[in-house]
Amino acid sequence: MKVRVIGGGLAGAEAAFALLSRGIEVEMCEMRPAKQTPAHKTGGLAELVCSNSLKSEIPTTASGTLKEEMKLFGSIVLIAAEKARVPCGGALGVDRDVFSHEVETILRSFDGFRIVREEVTKIDDTLPTIIATGPLTSEAMARALYEKTGESGLSFYDAAAPIVTAESIDLDHAFFASRYQKGDSDYLNAPMNKEEYLAFYDALMHAERAMQEVGGNYFEGCMPIEVMAEGGVDTIRFGPLRPVGLRHPITGEKYYAVLQLRKENTAGDLYNLVGFQTSLTFPEQRRVFGMIPALKNAEFVRYGVMHRNTFINAPKVIDRTFRMKGETATYIAGQLSGVEGYMESAMSGMIAGVAMAEGLHGRTLPPMPPTTVMGALSAYVSTENQDFQPMNANFGILPPPEEKIRNKAARKEYYAARALRDMKTYIASLPAVEKE
Repeated sequence: MKVRVIGGGLAGAEAAFALLSRGIEVEMCEMRPAKQTPAHKTGGLAELVCSNSLKSEIPTTASGTLKEEMKLFGSIVLIAAEKARVPCGGALGVDRDVFSHEVETILRSFDGFRIVREEVTKIDDTLPTIIATGPLTSEAMARALYEKTGESGLSFYDAAAPIVTAESIDLDHAFFASRYQKGDSDYLNAPMNKEEYLAFYDALMHAERAMQEVGGNYFEGCMPIEVMAEGGVDTIRFGPLRPVGLRHPITGEKYYAVLQLRKENTAGDLYNLVGFQTSLTFPEQRRVFGMIPALKNAEFVRYGVMHRNTFINAPKVIDRTFRMKGETATYIAGQLSGVEGYMESAMSGMIAGVAMAEGLHGRTLPPMPPTTVMGALSAYVSTENQDFQPMNANFGILPPPEEKIRNKAARKEYYAARALRDMKTYIASLPAVEKE
């Protein structure tokens, strides 16, 4: 048995790993590096094009719970992330080059794995297929999808934050510290006083943008800093520049606004401007972000970019296993399917891969419990919704506790514990993994 996986991103890698682990051959089609997207820079599998953070590992967060659920199935993304880990506070941060290399190394260790480096422009209905071409799907594949689904598709704009060299950051105007002094001091903080902040804000609001108008159709989790700032002079001070819990570790000084920078790689010689996704022109990024004292001489190795992201009208197209409705062997996974985020995309690929494997063995994968993050997300994208928009992992889409829990921390603990309990029970009910 062989399955074609179209797309070598996180979802495609996770789908391939699930299939290969179950003894099914995989032909992965990836058009990069011969044909690039507006955001990718390499031809590596599982390239991270935005942040290098896979979000929180804290078990009582939805993101942390999702990771724990995925570990129960066996996740190539989490296996590779452990080997590529960089300090990131309570989040799972990775060196993106090491991470990509590890993912490809693991997949190539399977005899049944083959990579075809070419663009796929048509969907072959005779071959079991998982389409995981991502939000930057090529125009030809997008047309093929729209013809197959009968849907015109939806889209939103996504943005990435700049990366600067560590040696170019002025440490006389920056300090290492974690918020509220919790955990290790993994973030480098670039503070501003009120006068500096107001000058920065004014420059940001009048800076030239590479994309002047996108119809306001942004995804909330990746809103450009300049668009966020349109909400008022204090909007970003209560967002990515919030100074709460951040004091100078020696002087104890408080600040009016603070930008946090996160290590981008294991060497620690590159830093990501956290929350500074942007559509400003490159010269304007140098000028405006350089008004932050610690970044006055910053050397940019990657400027922030904005690109159009595409996703299908998932509730009309796929079921809870990410299989296309009315089809027997075509699945759509990743951000293309309407989930949003690195781990969420990987999760959808995992579910599609497991479901495909079960189908090829003559079985049907039962829906995952709605009390789990994986189950709730797969239910969300497959349930009729007139105003469908992509969704991240969050406890808000899970059924509420059977009995009301007023304490917020206790409620999160309950959601996490119930999710893992129910997922373990679900997995125990599945047939043992079969390998050809």
